[in-house]
Amino acid sequence: SYSIIRAGDLKTKTETIAGLATSVANGREADRVSLEKEINEFDTILSTLKSGGTIRGQVISPIPNDISQDYTTMASRWNEYRKEAIAVQSSSLYNKEVVSAINYVLDKNTDLILTSDSLVKDLETLDRNYNTHKEIAANLRETAKTIGQDALLVSLGQDEIARQNLQMARKTFDVGLGKLLQTPLKDDDYIGTNISKEPIAAIPRENSKSLDDLDLLWEAVGSRIKVIEAKSLYTQTDNPVSKMNVQRQNLLESIDNFLGVWNADRIERRNNNIALTEVVSGIDIAVFTVVLLTIRRSLGPLENITRALAKVKDGIYGEKINYSTKDEIGELASSFNTMSETIRIKEDEARKTDIAKDEFLAMITHELKTPLVPIRGYADILLSGHLGEITDKQRERINIIKSSATSLLQLISDLLDVQKLELGQLKIQKEDADIHDTVLKSVQTLQPQIEEQNIKIVNEVSHHVIPHDPDRIGQVLTNLIKNSLKAIKPGSGMVRIYSEQTPDEIRIMVIDNGLGVPYEKQGKLFTKFYQADASMTREKGGSGLGLSICKGIVEIHGGKISMQSTPNSGTTVTFSLPVKEHKSAI
Repeated sequence: SYSIIRAGDLKTKTETIAGLATSVANGREADRVSLEKEINEFDTILSTLKSGGTIRGQVISPIPNDISQDYTTMASRWNEYRKEAIAVQSSSLYNKEVVSAINYVLDKNTDLILTSDSLVKDLETLDRNYNTHKEIAANLRETAKTIGQDALLVSLGQDEIARQNLQMARKTFDVGLGKLLQTPLKDDDYIGTNISKEPIAAIPRENSKSLDDLDLLWEAVGSRIKVIEAKSLYTQTDNPVSKMNVQRQNLLESIDNFLGVWNADRIERRNNNIALTEVVSGIDIAVFTVVLLTIRRSLGPLENITRALAKVKDGIYGEKINYSTKDEIGELASSFNTMSETIRIKEDEARKTDIAKDEFLAMITHELKTPLVPIRGYADILLSGHLGEITDKQRERINIIKSSATSLLQLISDLLDVQKLELGQLKIQKEDADIHDTVLKSVQTLQPQIEEQNIKIVNEVSHHVIPHDPDRIGQVLTNLIKNSLKAIKPGSGMVRIYSEQTPDEIRIMVIDNGLGVPYEKQGKLFTKFYQADASMTREKGGSGLGLSICKGIVEIHGGKISMQSTPNSGTTVTFSLPVKEHKSAI
């Protein structure tokens, strides 16, 4: 039984080795010594189980001959797993070529925006025959602004959707620039873009300097974007981590099988001994009865141990066997309890490691946000003229810097809010406040954009004082109204906000008469980074985080959020808030 418990330790060491090997591959050299120690201890336990010996001061019996084949299989799979674990610790998990390409794109993104803006200015003096050229140039400028955001998302590991968006931006830029340069284009090149196939006139030489500069700059940036499109940030081909995980699973299965066969063999030997005892005891009925009762009394704890071992096999750790008698079974139960508690502690440590990883990502996101605040602040100081007069051209360039910094700041703020929601660290400060006033403040915040688009906003929310965080619920309403403003047509669009009350909750509805959402995409809208219409995101901005954040904030308040939409007929988003205090888990 001691030997079986020590064999069970191999499962814990298998998981520990995987975590340490991955940690070393990620650059934590301090874990290399611990990894070598765990591998050596695994080898020692495996060798002792075969030949017998002592582990932790306990005498270990060699395995029975009946299960030697199962032992050989387990040892073989351990050798394969050890080989892959050693390979992982000497490998790199990141594709250096993609990392270099991302850094280059982020470094050149501001130059790309400024050069695109210069092209727009160069074409402003041309007559209406060049209106199409001006539209293409403006589209290139807006596309350039989104390239840095998508490259940043790829660098943070949000790989799939961000790379797709980056690919669409690169294709749009290729076609638009090629059309302005009079480069021959195929019909297939236009697929997925909003650029017309109709031929256009050549731009006069005196207005084409910025176009030539943009062509040279884009040649370098576009080639890097193609690298990001073609290859993952992580090394997918012959990924040593994937190989190690396959061998890890194989090894765990062989250990489980080895423990099961060994335990079954032990029980069979024990039953054979019981049968022999019963035959000998049958001579005297009275003695037979006493022996039988004794055996039944001893079977109970052993069966408890067997069931507990079966639970360990199924991955249920931490359960303890209640047996207080200080005999061999008591020692066995105590050893099992120690093993089970050790495995549970290792499981908790693994979960804490995952939490630490999430906290690290939240810290990195926060650090990315810190330098953007002074960038935007100094841009405001320059625009105000406190550091000296600036030309109109300089003012335009500084406005672009401020706009780009604001966009990145909003994106990073969204990422930070999502991370806080996942970690359970998003702070909510509830107070008894009028929900009508909260809605009104959100509408007033967006008033400049509403007036610019000539949109009608109707606030029909009744005056109800309920416990909620006005700032966070205001954030929900602002996100929903912004989504409606993107979906409706300027001049004819309308957004209506009204409420319904029940004894337990208040439901707030935000209704617009915009484009609507296709039925097949409505179920995924509250998922992080999901965007129902990538082309709209390209044109008007957005990271796909807004609805996910709205859902998290509403659920923390104890409410629910849902959407009903009909394509080309508008969208209704409904969220509820309890009228009484809700004690959330956060």
